[in-house]
Amino acid sequence: MTTIHPTALVASSRVGEGTRIWAHVNVLAGATIGRDCNICDRCFVENDVVIGDRVTVKCGVSLYDGIVLEDDVFVGPDVSFPNDARPRSGRRPETFPRTRIRTGASLGAGSIVLPGVSVGCWAMIGAGALVTRDVPDFALAYGSPARVHGHVCRCGESLRFNDRKAACTCGRRYEMQPDGSIIESPAA
Repeated sequence: MTTIHPTALVASSRVGEGTRIWAHVNVLAGATIGRDCNICDRCFVENDVVIGDRVTVKCGVSLYDGIVLEDDVFVGPDVSFPNDARPRSGRRPETFPRTRIRTGASLGAGSIVLPGVSVGCWAMIGAGALVTRDVPDFALAYGSPARVHGHVCRCGESLRFNDRKAACTCGRRYEMQPDGSIIESPAA
């Protein structure tokens, strides 16, 4: 059952089953929110925003036009998604660059993701990071500007590579490709 707090303003008819929308949230008519999401207090969701299934958006997050959160994404409190690289009062762009947070990625509290950036599948962004460029799948990135400092498993644990291979305590295995990208190995 979908739950919408009485103080929330939800104009969109595209809110998935099992989603919970908490106090003082404002969802505009054009937004799409998937199933089993949790949209916490004081969030704002603009028209051209797509939120996948099982997404958590913590308190104080504004999602402006052009933002896509794929399935299983976690957005920490007070994360910022500016959508206009050259803002001016009284001037609204015809379109906004797509900012895409890929499946399973996590964004730490207070991080900032600049317009047009993509954060890869299962990547983890540290609290307070300034993400100015694309982040690869399974990357652990933090700092200002954010840089890749390691890699993480789907479960969130750090991966240690030896001879281009890593095994997590959860049982998943990974392989580093010659280009530096990470792929999950098939189950043994």
